[in-house]
Amino acid sequence: MATLGERLKLLREQKGITQRELSEFMGYKTTRPVQYFEANERPLDHHALIKLADFFNVSLDYLVGRSNDPSPPTKEI
Repeated sequence: MATLGERLKLLREQKGITQRELSEFMGYKTTRPVQYFEANERPLDHHALIKLADFFNVSLDYLVGRSNDPSPPTKEI
């Protein structure tokens, strides 16, 4: 299965955004954190993972490589 970094890069490229744009969305001042994440050199905390899963509209399991199904979970009321 794919790693978090591989999935993050794939999703970013599919959405057609740069590392700089993703960094700005995440609130980072430079692109270096995104570069670290995509290279699997630094972990993301759970708040960042949730923010990214919501941004890319995928499940957390897909984002972290536990599933090949990107479908986000259905929201129950």
